[in-house]
Amino acid sequence: MSIKIALAGNPNSGKTTLFNLLTGSNQYVGNWPGVTVEKKEGKFKSDKDIIITDLPGIYSLSPYTLEEVVTRNYLIDEKPNAIINIIDGTNLERNLYLTTQLIELSIPVIIAINMMDVVRKSGDIINTEELSRKLGCKIIEISAMKGTGITELTDEAIKLAKSGIDTEPRHTFSGSVEHALAHIEEACEGLLPKSEERWYTVKLFERDIKVIEKLKMDKDLCEHIERDIKSAEKELDDDSESIITNERYNYITSIINQCYKRKNENGLSASDKIDMIVTNRFAALPIFAVIMFVVYYVSISITGSLLTDFVNNKLFGEIITGNVQNLLVSLGTADWLTGLIINGIVGGVGAVLGFIPQIFVLFIFLAILEECGYMSRIAFVLDKIFRNFGLSGKSFIPMLIGTGCGVPGIMASRTIENENDRRMTIMTTTFMPCGAKLPIIALISSALLGGAWWVAPSAYFIGIVSIIVSGIILKKTKPFKGKPSPFVMEMPSYHMPRVSSVMRSTWDRGWSFIKKAGTVILLSSIIIWFTSNFSWSMKMVENYDGSILESIASAFAWIFIPLGFGNAKAAIATVLGLVAKENIVATFGILYNFSGEISSSGTNIWSQLQADYTAAAGLSFLVFNLLCAPCFAAMSAIRTEMKSRKWTAFALTYQTVFAYLVSFCIYQIGSFATGVGNVIGITISVVIILVFVYLLFRKDKDKIAQLAR
Repeated sequence: MSIKIALAGNPNSGKTTLFNLLTGSNQYVGNWPGVTVEKKEGKFKSDKDIIITDLPGIYSLSPYTLEEVVTRNYLIDEKPNAIINIIDGTNLERNLYLTTQLIELSIPVIIAINMMDVVRKSGDIINTEELSRKLGCKIIEISAMKGTGITELTDEAIKLAKSGIDTEPRHTFSGSVEHALAHIEEACEGLLPKSEERWYTVKLFERDIKVIEKLKMDKDLCEHIERDIKSAEKELDDDSESIITNERYNYITSIINQCYKRKNENGLSASDKIDMIVTNRFAALPIFAVIMFVVYYVSISITGSLLTDFVNNKLFGEIITGNVQNLLVSLGTADWLTGLIINGIVGGVGAVLGFIPQIFVLFIFLAILEECGYMSRIAFVLDKIFRNFGLSGKSFIPMLIGTGCGVPGIMASRTIENENDRRMTIMTTTFMPCGAKLPIIALISSALLGGAWWVAPSAYFIGIVSIIVSGIILKKTKPFKGKPSPFVMEMPSYHMPRVSSVMRSTWDRGWSFIKKAGTVILLSSIIIWFTSNFSWSMKMVENYDGSILESIASAFAWIFIPLGFGNAKAAIATVLGLVAKENIVATFGILYNFSGEISSSGTNIWSQLQADYTAAAGLSFLVFNLLCAPCFAAMSAIRTEMKSRKWTAFALTYQTVFAYLVSFCIYQIGSFATGVGNVIGITISVVIILVFVYLLFRKDKDKIAQLAR
């Protein structure tokens, strides 16, 4: 019979790192029954009969967020054999708040105090023996980052799970609260599940709607309990939920004072000193801008470009293309089949895979920033800014995840409680340049913008600005009105990133890109090559003229003429980008016969693109494909999260129209500035900009009315 052990803890407590250590590669991901929150489970590395469940990171078991509901439903309904409660040793007070609730569930609990290496390094002392005695739980000191204490933790957790001995809460509330709780428990005798009376009683005192619904309490009983609650509220002069919260923190403070000694009570830690600079109200944003500029500049223009030149020119341009072509010639392969393999498969898939070095370098940088604790600070800093625009700092988390892939970025919006904010975040998250869009940035930058240093960093900030602009405009419309969701996030202590964690994060993001190139892009490349080399009468054509693809693309290419890329090749590349954004580069690779030789030094290839597009058109093309409707996978994720066809259609329409208007202005103004524009185009652009300015700065009538009251 299998043993179930649940991992529970606050966000950023090291829960996921511990989960990876315990399960290794024996992990599987799904969704919790009935909801769309990601479910991570895995088999213990040394014993396949032990199932480890990584519960969503939460701060309490109150039913406010979907994660909190999912976690407590799992603990109450599934009843795991034991709970490993992961606690951040550098922030005991906040983390122990959840611990006091877990203990009330009457499930065996073992506490893993994580980041003990950081605690010791700072000179602080945690008396775990005394803390264990006061809480009534076994406590193990660990460092998930360094892998210390893990064996002892797992041995104790398994022993506890097999023993089946419930953890009894040691703490009690004040006399008035305990009196009310006793009355509630007596009134509900026989109604509350055995061994869980304490937890249910506390939740009834807090007027927990979901618990009341679950217990199916009649009206008379609810009124009887309400009298006991109001009596305690009157005596303590506060609402019941706040009373419980204050009582928990009073209890936590009392035991921390006895078990935790800081080296310098009034001094600042190294993390605090760093935060005085990186979260400074004036310096935070410039520092963030400089860091992201360096990240994208090094990834795309320096390190990534050097590696990409080798992969494209040497690997695909000479070694693979040359050897495959020689092999096909020696085998006497038909011309059409040679063209399919060399120009279709190698030219299409190779054009995409050639940018893998740049993508991996970027993912390494992002993983380091996340791992060291910096990105948590940026979410905190941006919350202050986003809140001024009606957005929550929680919207930055999906944005950050979306730089790897838009799908998990969209799914990360589940942490936002406010439905209006969540929908707005879903609609705008894909404005961020994901890994699939990096090849487009690199291609356009090198071919049409002279490899300009500012292109790659600008793509990142264009995404952020587009999200902010959209947030301001949408928040003033009726469907999105309301206060932004509250934002609470732990600030983990700064620490050196662990190489294994950085590599795991980089590989997970990069491998999804490679798999897509080997499946979706491969199939798309074959279809693109066939339709661009054959006519409707199934005869081979030269130079794309008269092909199936040209006739299809020509029917709608006119739509993009005002954006500067109204030819059939760019039009079909843009449409196929809806299947997968990597298809854009693959399509150009086939239609312009790149044959895996895309690089910043490929002047003969760039001249082909430069003959069809101006610099303004190239920038317009880039921005449109960065901001328009995302790939099919992301569209599916939007549909899943929106739970509405109407909202999904609205989101995709908004993204595409927004992208079209921005690209229109970029091309028309750029063309006018270089002397090739026209008065009509620049006039319409000015009108569009003025409309945007009006929507941004128009007064919110509802907000004015509220202030008047």
